[in-house]
Amino acid sequence: MQTVSPMSSLREEQRVITALIAVLKQEQQFLLAADIDGLTALTPQKSTLVNDMAVLASQRHSALGAAGFKAEEAGMEAWLAASGDPDALAFWQQVLTQTHEAKELNRLNGMLINKHLSHTQGALQALRPQVQSNVYGPSGQTTSTTLRRGFVAG
Repeated sequence: MQTVSPMSSLREEQRVITALIAVLKQEQQFLLAADIDGLTALTPQKSTLVNDMAVLASQRHSALGAAGFKAEEAGMEAWLAASGDPDALAFWQQVLTQTHEAKELNRLNGMLINKHLSHTQGALQALRPQVQSNVYGPSGQTTSTTLRRGFVAG
């Protein structure tokens, strides 16, 4: 396996997070438009980008560990401080900002999905027969009677 420097891995992470943000914004537009076909087509791309982000973060952590730093975000900050490169630190901050943006977009998209799900469940509930009350049947056992909604096809 080829050793990757923390910075080269970070540059690739930045490329992928930028693509992920674009996909999340598109997903949000599809959710607002209730475009199920668009969402379905976008899901594999989103999954690939999320997986790529995880792989790249793991590679960066491995590179940090190989360089003698903690294999985590705190190790990246220590590595950047040791490098003395202010441009690298600014780049790291940009990636962190983009990561927070992606998390917020994902949170908002989740809320939109829950809103659609709630609406769909409400519509399904309206189509189900409603229980009116418990009454005793001819055998003396309690039974439920239901109100049936008429369905008119025209």
